[in-house]
Amino acid sequence: MRSSAPLLRVRDVSLTHADAVHPSPREISFDIHPGEVVLLLGPSGSGKSTLTLALNGLIPHALPATMTGSVHAGDLDTADAQTAELSTRVAMVFQDPDAQIVTGSVYDEVAFGPENLRLPLDEVAARTDDALRRVGLWDRRAENPDRLSGGGRQRLAIACALAMGSPLIVLDEPTANLDPQGVDDVYAALADVVASGDRAILLVEHNLDAAMGFVTRTIVLDREGRLAFDGPAADIIRDHVDELVEMGVWLPAATLEGLRLRADGIRLDPLPLTPEELAAQLDGIRLASRLTNGAPTKGAPPQDTPILRARGLTVRRGRTEILHGVDLDLAPGSLTAIVGANGAGKTTLIQALAGVVPPPKRQVEVDGIDPGSASPRDLAARIGFVFQNPEHQFIAHTVFDELAHGLRLRRLPDAEITERVTGMLDRFGLAHKAEVHPFLLSGGEKRRLSVGTALITRPRVLALDEPTFGQDRARAAELLSLLQGLRAEGTTVVIVTHDLQLVAEHSTHTVVLADGRVHAAGATPDLFADERIFTAAGLRLPALHRVLAAHRRRAEA
Repeated sequence: MRSSAPLLRVRDVSLTHADAVHPSPREISFDIHPGEVVLLLGPSGSGKSTLTLALNGLIPHALPATMTGSVHAGDLDTADAQTAELSTRVAMVFQDPDAQIVTGSVYDEVAFGPENLRLPLDEVAARTDDALRRVGLWDRRAENPDRLSGGGRQRLAIACALAMGSPLIVLDEPTANLDPQGVDDVYAALADVVASGDRAILLVEHNLDAAMGFVTRTIVLDREGRLAFDGPAADIIRDHVDELVEMGVWLPAATLEGLRLRADGIRLDPLPLTPEELAAQLDGIRLASRLTNGAPTKGAPPQDTPILRARGLTVRRGRTEILHGVDLDLAPGSLTAIVGANGAGKTTLIQALAGVVPPPKRQVEVDGIDPGSASPRDLAARIGFVFQNPEHQFIAHTVFDELAHGLRLRRLPDAEITERVTGMLDRFGLAHKAEVHPFLLSGGEKRRLSVGTALITRPRVLALDEPTFGQDRARAAELLSLLQGLRAEGTTVVIVTHDLQLVAEHSTHTVVLADGRVHAAGATPDLFADERIFTAAGLRLPALHRVLAAHRRRAEA
């Protein structure tokens, strides 16, 4: 029996967005106690992010959604208490950090919350300093948040939550835009927060490899948004792994590897949850040829003549030079991953290659045209772009019209537009949302829609910035399979991602950026064979990759 009162009590909560037919989540009940780190899992669209917004009163006070049931943060009923007061009980880190950044400097952003609590100045300064140091932003405290990379802004949002001193911190995909070292830094900071035992964390996360050593409990929502499982994290994953696979939720990479081996008739018991557990069970078993980590799935072989070329590409933001003389070739039919530590210039590079940020003239060529001088219509016919934040590209009032917009600009027949849009809706599981406004979709649904809008015009080059962000495992796998299919048909794909496991398994080529320059570029298997290439760029190969590579070396010895 727990002796302490819960920090959060959720009772029979159902949440229905405006224009939605059914609630999601629905009839959810649970408590969170001091010292707990609760992982909230569920497929895309199950209502995970929506539920987090009800925990600090944004629903029903600020967002258009209907709520039934009750949420109590300590002794406050979120339906009655003011959001400002609730922020002292529940601190929130959103899936999109830009949604909560309001000031002109990193330091002021972190100090903003404590200042609004009317704390003494020395207390505000102490909290701000400590939070910035925990997330590695102290040296950049005077900068404008706009100057930070996506991962840097995510760390800033986490620092703001830490500075509030709230007993419960709710984080929605907090590591999605972070490099591996940044992930470790964030979890180390969060571990310190709960170490005293008087605070708790609720976490929506798909990077379970980093989370498994941190979480104490797992709550799982099913596709209808109902509570499916609730219990110790290891027990839930091991005892219900088949149901979780069927739901399509994310699982630890080591667990997925264990399931692949099980399908080959090799049963690991217990099912491994971490690379270390997998390594211990693999000792003495010669499985080198069966392990899936490493070479990507092959499609049509890339051709020699590049379809996308950069020479001396230099991009400035204000007075700051972000990219310094980048030379790069992408062959037709390749799937190239651009990786690097936070702030290396990945998003700037892919936006410049796609013409989203017009590069200087004669420094980039895409399928025979110069993005620095081409018309938007000509450029869009050759390269499709998917933003890191899906909302940045939505312009229509319904999902159907969003997908149809680019086709209408090309004056295609109505029958062909309907056929293409219907097929894309079915392919991405959005048929039931065809008449819904894009901004009312879940985070995962917005991501699928943004990819669909780029694909529907069938460009020869497709560029995606963090394409699997916000996707459940099933949808991410479906998207990656789709990209492989497009590549096999000749489409060139270039992605920016922090997920080096994804890079190892799916890309043909990898570009490693460091400080705005190409640190290394080449075939993915060749680069991943030398860990020093990544460590010199401030990256670390995935733990599963390192464990399996070590096992291969032992097995081959």
